[in-house]
Amino acid sequence: MGPRALRLLRLLGLAWVLRVLRLPPTGAGPGRPTRSHSLHYLFMGAPEWDRGLSLFEALGYVDDQLFVVYNHESRRAEPRAQWISDATSSQLWLELSQSLKGWDHMFILDFWTIMDNSNHSKATKLGVLEESHTLQVMLGCEVEEDNSSSIRGFWKYGYDGQDHLEFCPETLGWRPADPRAQVTKVEWEMNKNRARQNKAYLERDCPEQLRQLLKLGRRALEQQVPPSVQVTRHMAPSTITLWCHTWNFYPPNITIKWLKNRQLLAAQESGPGDVLPSGDGTYQVWMSLAVPLGEEQSYTCQVEHPSLDQPLATSWGPSPSSALVIGVTSAIAVGIAIVFIGVLFRVSRKRQTSRTALGDYILAEHE
Repeated sequence: MGPRALRLLRLLGLAWVLRVLRLPPTGAGPGRPTRSHSLHYLFMGAPEWDRGLSLFEALGYVDDQLFVVYNHESRRAEPRAQWISDATSSQLWLELSQSLKGWDHMFILDFWTIMDNSNHSKATKLGVLEESHTLQVMLGCEVEEDNSSSIRGFWKYGYDGQDHLEFCPETLGWRPADPRAQVTKVEWEMNKNRARQNKAYLERDCPEQLRQLLKLGRRALEQQVPPSVQVTRHMAPSTITLWCHTWNFYPPNITIKWLKNRQLLAAQESGPGDVLPSGDGTYQVWMSLAVPLGEEQSYTCQVEHPSLDQPLATSWGPSPSSALVIGVTSAIAVGIAIVFIGVLFRVSRKRQTSRTALGDYILAEHE
């Protein structure tokens, strides 16, 4: 698998994942944000132009950290985090490597099934690719930090970068997101054994593997970085907007609320914020609020995060540099006024003295 093909696969796969697997939204839920942990795998593939076979790469993540990669060419799992590199001789790593090999085989079979049911496989099987197609699969689970029974499993297929099929553990069925997926849905739902295996993985095997991985990488995965918060004001001809910028925090679970005079505002009054990666392992988010002119300091941005013992409240105010400029300007103005008044006073006194002296001189002449 060449570097160019890998880059293409990753771009297509990650673009699809960004739509499917969103980071936690801000402002969700009362109280301190509850932290959860997730394990998910992203599988990506495309037919090879010369042999008609499928390229395949798998990426494994615990929370948002990449810990393992696998591709069809090497058929080997490679660690991508130090905490898992130290455990490559463990039973957990052996089981992980074997499961990735199994998913490699499963992925290729599923790819040809979906292409065939979409009438896209004939030219490829003849070794002539008239058009390229890609398949993405994302599966995994999410559990609460306190190991409660709250478990969410997901198993989704994307075809050519668009949602295609989603497995429903409750019904052991498949939900099509594309009319072309209907044939595959019917075919896969006839295989009850496969559906039961999928359900067992999502509800039993995946959470157990996640807990084992958390034990290995707890120090790295459970680090907490408290957020920095700043509220800025942006003025337009007809509106005043306050922006609450929260950055440099980890994990991404965060709750941000706007308060007016210490009272919580309705969620629809403020602009929604998406948690975004900062590029250095931390996250950031922006939230906006339109306010009346002159009432900016009545509003407060309140941030709650697992790293904070108490909510962090921040209001808008003139920056220290602005306050310094205002203070210096005021002092200069007052100084100028004092000097000006002093000059006027001295001039006035001189005129008064001159008039008195002149009056005495005239009177003396008349004597």
